Amino acid sequence: MKKEKVIIIGAGPAGLTAAYKLLKENNKKYEVVILEKSSDIGGISKTVKYKGNRMDIGGHRFFSKSKEVMDLWQEIMQIQGKNSIDDIILDRKKNLPKQGPDPEKEDKCLLVRNRVSRIYYLKHFFDYPISMSVKTIKNMGFKNTLLAGFSYLKTSFHKKEENNLENFYINRFGKKLYSMFFEEYTEKLWGIHPSKISANWGAQRVKGLSISKVLQDTFKRLLHINNKNKETSLIEEFYYPKFGPGQLWEEMAKQVENLGGTILKHHEVTKINFNNKKITSVICKTKESNKEITGDIFISSMPFSQLILNLNGNKEVPKKIIDIAENLPFRDFITVGILVDKLLIENKTKIKTLNNIIPDCWIYVQEPNIKMCRFQIFNNWSPYMVEKPKERVWIGLEYTCNEKDDIWKVKNKAMAEFAIDEMIKMGIIKKESVIDYHIEKVEKAYPAYFGSYENIDQMIEYINKFNNLYLIGRNGQHRYNNMDHSMLTALEAVKNIENKVKSKENIWNVNTEKEYHEVKNEKNINSN
Repeated sequence: MKKEKVIIIGAGPAGLTAAYKLLKENNKKYEVVILEKSSDIGGISKTVKYKGNRMDIGGHRFFSKSKEVMDLWQEIMQIQGKNSIDDIILDRKKNLPKQGPDPEKEDKCLLVRNRVSRIYYLKHFFDYPISMSVKTIKNMGFKNTLLAGFSYLKTSFHKKEENNLENFYINRFGKKLYSMFFEEYTEKLWGIHPSKISANWGAQRVKGLSISKVLQDTFKRLLHINNKNKETSLIEEFYYPKFGPGQLWEEMAKQVENLGGTILKHHEVTKINFNNKKITSVICKTKESNKEITGDIFISSMPFSQLILNLNGNKEVPKKIIDIAENLPFRDFITVGILVDKLLIENKTKIKTLNNIIPDCWIYVQEPNIKMCRFQIFNNWSPYMVEKPKERVWIGLEYTCNEKDDIWKVKNKAMAEFAIDEMIKMGIIKKESVIDYHIEKVEKAYPAYFGSYENIDQMIEYINKFNNLYLIGRNGQHRYNNMDHSMLTALEAVKNIENKVKSKENIWNVNTEKEYHEVKNEKNINSN
């Protein structure tokens, strides 16, 4: 029996998941080839190594409401069974499986880490997502709290039409909290005012969160009410590979190859040939020359817009579809890694950390006149991400922009100096504490929800007519998916291929549920 040849474009989480599942479940039926443009594995989920330190581009928590995804991660790497170095030093107790690997002796393992994320605004820390705790009210001040309350009450009686992201936020938080915690940050992130962004962004990222939910939870805690029917809560722990997210994807790539799959790096797809609504081959640009690769089934996680523009060199694609693709925007991403000997801000939480640094994995920056969107503290993701975790702090400062922006074109030294100055201005570090820096740039990191996005359904309808083509992942669907949602699109595509299902609806329906991303189903905690 002749194998069906499956061509997968992109070696990120979605592409690797599709390849692994196809081969693991039936490698006698499928020949799988992954085409990767770069020299890396993992896409934006890769781990960057620099002088003994490691950077996680964008930050990746390994947590999902999907048991299938959680089980798949643990299939690739086991959960630690012994304490990591920071837990040992700090005598932190964790509920760990007895048979798991010891991270002090074995590299291939998933660590169990605490979820801590906060907002830094006016040199105060606020809970993320925003809560109405005593500390929040104290940090906001009585006047702002009162204004926020009246603003929300007004919104409760007069809902706005949710035809943009601004109205979406105002309906859930009131205009005062929106102006404090969402308006400026959102514009900084996307380079455009929230009033010009589709409400779909909020529907995907904020979902069930609102001030009414925050108040309900606050009063229940104050009155010690135990809601037995409670469906969800914010996650408190997540899994994380010892050496960052890229370690897991590199391991999955090895298993794909062990199962008979082929991964071709430096293979950039520049043209996609089709005939009668069936993809027949792709043209790849390699280091040596261009080459044509044929296949029976094609799975793509390359940018949706670029895929459209690559179809037969545009010649047979309707002009209106080309126009939508050409105007579908992305945001590009810069991470500035800064190595310092200490931070100025103190850890005032009850969470113990090495050198008593703040316990956050990442912090959202809402400070006025600061271009940085967020900064990570890699020590808190995993102590093994830092060469000397007991002596140094390794932080990642994140900026979003467009390739045409000046900040993208700035030379590395000037960019590093700019980022360091912002951290000094916020009171996070002193200049003399800086030991080293490293800069990473990622093109098309965030699919954006403006421009021609309002017409994306026309692109989806057009592309779904190609029976042997499946679009998966964040860029593949032009949807701001988390890592687990990208994997789920791949898993749905594999099910369709194996069962000869023609409809693509199930793949496009991933990540359309109405719950907030960082929640867990209480009924499924034990199964996860």
